[in-house]
Amino acid sequence: MRVSAKADYAIRALVELAADAGRPLVCEGIAAAQHIPYRFLKSVMRDLRRTGLVRSQRGCEGGYWLGRDAATITLADVVAAVDGGLMTVHGESPADATRAPGVTAVWRAIQARTEEILTGVTIADLLTESPAEPAASLLGLVGSRTT
Repeated sequence: MRVSAKADYAIRALVELAADAGRPLVCEGIAAAQHIPYRFLKSVMRDLRRTGLVRSQRGCEGGYWLGRDAATITLADVVAAVDGGLMTVHGESPADATRAPGVTAVWRAIQARTEEILTGVTIADLLTESPAEPAASLLGLVGSRTT
């Protein structure tokens, strides 16, 4: 599986916004803090704004804020906002990508597990002291997660 730079940058930008909840952040500040190319981040923020994950205001008091509570924004939401579907095989959904039933079953299983992990981790989870814990819990590497 390949995670796009756009999805990675979007997640990092949202984590930066969540860490400074309550005050607007400008793209230049987010880009510098997260080591994201500024021009690329502008495109990412446009996608996040279009889907309601962030909101923005122009002017000297402006910047970007989270569009919703960080605990309600899943990684699946972010990937869908900037990349569209969560998984494709040759640009098609896993169900349509191949005629070999066994291969199709594998792609579907991978897609289901990926969706489970991405929907189970929120931006708020990534602000914890142990950000890998939510994902590790979903993978069965640590104790079960209670929500």
